Amino acid sequence: MTKNIGLSVTIPKTECNDELCPFHGMLSTRGKLLEGKVVRAKAPKMIVIQHELPKFITKYKRYARGKSKIHAYLPSCISVQEGDMVIALECKPISKTISFVVVEVRS
Repeated sequence: MTKNIGLSVTIPKTECNDELCPFHGMLSTRGKLLEGKVVRAKAPKMIVIQHELPKFITKYKRYARGKSKIHAYLPSCISVQEGDMVIALECKPISKTISFVVVEVRS
């Protein structure tokens, strides 16, 4: 049974028994929506996403590229490799550094 998370994203085709999955578990999502590139996917249920954002510099009246890295929880029903573009949603704090969960993988 899949749950509606309130976004128009593709629902994973595989089922999982993960309690922290927003589709098949009881994890609720809220707040920010981020899109970024997977930089590291070595841990079993955690990935690192690099998020690029433009930063305006008032002195030069130009934009500079800024980057930040975010740790996100990876449900077992979603498979990700390094270099993939993903969408992550904010959720309750899962651990000390993880407050986002992966919702969709974009190629």
